[in-house]
Amino acid sequence: MKIYLLSLGAGLLVGVIYSLLQVRSPAPPLVALVGLLGILVGEQVIPVGRQLLNGTSLSAAWQKAACATHIFGLLPGHHGRADTTPHAAPDEKAS
Repeated sequence: MKIYLLSLGAGLLVGVIYSLLQVRSPAPPLVALVGLLGILVGEQVIPVGRQLLNGTSLSAAWQKAACATHIFGLLPGHHGRADTTPHAAPDEKAS
């Protein structure tokens, strides 16, 4: 139930923003696509920001958060499923 309330709240917020920008809903295709791009990029701000605060470079943080795969999807030339899980270092066994 909580996810539905959050979704409703997000929808209301977007509706208010559309009203302030004087854009009718449904938005014109270009406005809607730019908004969707903003949502996709916005989802990556927190994971990448956490990595940057831990001292990781922007490039490494981008790769570790799998941003390119999440934002752009599986790009042409890639076959099969995208590997979006971070690779864990093998456990070292104590001797």
